[in-house]
Amino acid sequence: MARYGFVIDQRKCIGCHACTVACKSENLVPLGVYRTWVKYVEKGTFPHTRRSFTVLRCNHCDDAPCVTICPTKALFRRPDGIVDFDPQRCIGCKSCMQACPYDAIYIDPLTNTAAKCNYCSHRVDQGLLPACVVVCPEKAIIAGDLDDPTSEIHQLVAREPVTVRKPEQGTRPKLFYLGADEANLTPEVQTRPTSYLWAEVRPDDRPPEAVRSAEYLPGPADARVVYDVWHPKPWGWKVASYLWTKSIASGALGLGGPFLAAGLLHDQLALSLGAPVIAMVFLALTALLLIWDLKRPERFWYLLLKPNPRSWLVWGGYILLVAGALAFAWAVASLFGWTGAQRALAWLALPGGIAAAGYTAFLFGQAEGRDFWQSPLLFPALLAQAAVAGGAVLLLLTNIAGSPYEQQRWLALATLAGLLTLAVLVASELLLPHPNLHVAKAAHLLTHGPYRVELLGLGVSVGVLVPTLALALGWAAGDLTVWGTIAAVAALVGLWSYERIWVAAGQDVPLS
Repeated sequence: MARYGFVIDQRKCIGCHACTVACKSENLVPLGVYRTWVKYVEKGTFPHTRRSFTVLRCNHCDDAPCVTICPTKALFRRPDGIVDFDPQRCIGCKSCMQACPYDAIYIDPLTNTAAKCNYCSHRVDQGLLPACVVVCPEKAIIAGDLDDPTSEIHQLVAREPVTVRKPEQGTRPKLFYLGADEANLTPEVQTRPTSYLWAEVRPDDRPPEAVRSAEYLPGPADARVVYDVWHPKPWGWKVASYLWTKSIASGALGLGGPFLAAGLLHDQLALSLGAPVIAMVFLALTALLLIWDLKRPERFWYLLLKPNPRSWLVWGGYILLVAGALAFAWAVASLFGWTGAQRALAWLALPGGIAAAGYTAFLFGQAEGRDFWQSPLLFPALLAQAAVAGGAVLLLLTNIAGSPYEQQRWLALATLAGLLTLAVLVASELLLPHPNLHVAKAAHLLTHGPYRVELLGLGVSVGVLVPTLALALGWAAGDLTVWGTIAAVAALVGLWSYERIWVAAGQDVPLS
């Protein structure tokens, strides 16, 4: 069986864009999106300057992360090595765009489904070459079977010093570059201005923080991007809000259940029923946000009925369903006074809350294009966020229920412990040495870039300092009715702000 790949001979490319035009014509690619595109990079100081052209597209990886994360198997690797897609199965979750380290996937504005270079598979099946190969005037694009010793591409790869983009990702890409400058293939070392040769990046075309971020992402090498295409952020405030609502739901389960079962909170109906109801409400909001963020929301049920068992998006859906069922059963047992079942379900809420809070770490771990999200500290950070959010909402609930100070104190301790743990984890992530330049640049955006004011103003001041001070005053006064409410609201506001800028900064560092 064949194993198709590409070689781009950078020594021959003249930057004519014939490959881009042929690709658009052959595959009916709409305006504004690209399956293959050409980026211009300049190096040097006038008059000693040099411009290089880089052809970018899908790398048809042998271990394609987009195939792994796709929840409905809309992306798949053919036996001949071509990574293709089925728009009829795509739900438009955009997780494949986060998984691809090469920025090769886009959402088709006409079908609202994911699309990318598929090696002109319809032509290959007829024994024809991809359209871009046929039109290249310099024969700078070579396609063929990498495993065929008689093919030109096999001989080039075997004989010449070819390179690939981001080999450290372990995707085993099959797009090889010959004679490419390393600075052309590594976006982290490129300086990106807010204007190009024939265009400006307008704030209404890109999120304002993305435009401002260019000022804070200078490259260490003397490489300037002077022409490129726009790649929008796939995930926005809906995903950030999903993280926030899920923290509240999982925290209400994971703290409320064991605290009630262990007798740390009075087992009164307002609490034993209120905690699972809060979990159900915020789990429902989480699901609604996820569905709302889909480009094809009417297909959301594909996630459960056409699942890819390797995708943590699928496992996350199952976990949320189980957590919702657990919260519902707990609420019913509390409502009808089934003490034994209520106590058992309350204890089961602890692992249910941990699973609901923590699965996102594995989902973001599959988003291999965003190194900033690959931190081993993400799982404990998500648990700490759940402790903060759960402790805060339950503290508000105990105020409504009129619980005594001795009962509220446990929730205040849990909230404070979560806040301090989260603060230490975030500080470690942002301030300690980073594993690579991509992570360092994303962290730089938070500590010195356009997100710095929000991080310090809302995330740290409102989200950590105000709750800590309010809880201390409440403990000193022996009354958490007022101070506990202030602490809870401030902690929830700060947590949402941090979720927003964490999701945004992780996507601001360019992938191509």
